[in-house]
Amino acid sequence: MALWKPLQVLALLNLLFAESHAQLAECGIAPRNPKIVGGQDASPGSWPWQVSLQRNRFGHLCGGSLITRNWVLTAAHCVSWSRPSVLQVSLGRNQLQGGNTDTQVNVGVAEIFVHPGYGSSTSNNDIALLRLSSPVEFTDYIRPVCLAASGSQFNNGTVSWVTGWGNVGEGVPLPPPQTLQQVKVPVIGNRQCSCFYGNSLITNNMICSGVLSGGKDACQGDSGGPMVSKQRSRWIQSGVVSFGRGCARPKLPGVYTRVSQYQSWINSVIPDDKPGFVQFTSSGVDPDSSFICQRRPFLPK
Repeated sequence: MALWKPLQVLALLNLLFAESHAQLAECGIAPRNPKIVGGQDASPGSWPWQVSLQRNRFGHLCGGSLITRNWVLTAAHCVSWSRPSVLQVSLGRNQLQGGNTDTQVNVGVAEIFVHPGYGSSTSNNDIALLRLSSPVEFTDYIRPVCLAASGSQFNNGTVSWVTGWGNVGEGVPLPPPQTLQQVKVPVIGNRQCSCFYGNSLITNNMICSGVLSGGKDACQGDSGGPMVSKQRSRWIQSGVVSFGRGCARPKLPGVYTRVSQYQSWINSVIPDDKPGFVQFTSSGVDPDSSFICQRRPFLPK
C-alpha cells in the first residue's frame, strides 16, 4: 500500500499534465512573427491566433483568440446578448477589407458559453468561450495561442502586446483596408491601476496595461481580443480586452480579464483537446507590491 499510493498520485498527475498541455506542441508559436491606439500595422501571420468575431451582415464586432481547433476565447460583453446563429469567426486575416483570400477561413459558432459570474455592471468575469461549428486546420496563419496557467505572475512592467481591428482613437475607426494593429504596452500592477480607477472597480480577475502618459491602448472594436507576452519561444495570453475609460488617456490604462484566473472554468467547459496552459513567471520582486496610492482614487460615474 505504501508503494501503491505514490504510484496512483503519479498517474493522476500525469493525466492532468497531459490534459492541461494537450495543445502545447502547437500553441503560442507564430512562424511568421519577426518580432489599437498608438499602434502599427501587423504583418500577415504575425498573430495567427487573432480572430475577428463577426455578426452576420454587419461585419466585425469584436476580437478573440483561437485556443484549440474547436474553441475561441473572447469577452463576455461581446456575446452575452447574442445567439450562435448570428455569429461567425474569421481566422487567418490581416485585413478586414480584402487581401486574405489565400489564408482566410470563416467558421460558424455552434455554442456560446458566458462565464456564470459575469457582471455587466462591474465587468467582472468578462470572459466567454465559443465552440466552433467545425474544427479548423492549423497553418502558418491560423494557430492557437497558449493560455496563462493558474498562478502565473505578470509583474508591473511586463512587456505585452495587444492586437485588434478596433478604433485608432476615440470615435476614430481604423481606415481601409483595416489592417490588423499591434501595440506594445507594459503591464500596470493592480494596486496602481486601482489608484486610477477606484479600489472597488479593479478586481483580482483583472489585469491592466498601458502607458501612463497615454497614447497607446486598445479601443472600441478590440474587445475580446488577446493581450500576450512572450516567454522563451512561446506567446502566452495573459488578458482579454475588457474595458477602459476612453482610449489611451493618461493614467487610465486598459483593463483586461486575467486569463490565469480561469483555467479551471475553461477546462470544465472544454471536454477534451484542452488548451495549452503555460505558467508565466516574472523575475524579481513586483514593483506593484510596494506601490502606495498618493492621491484620492478616481471613482467612475
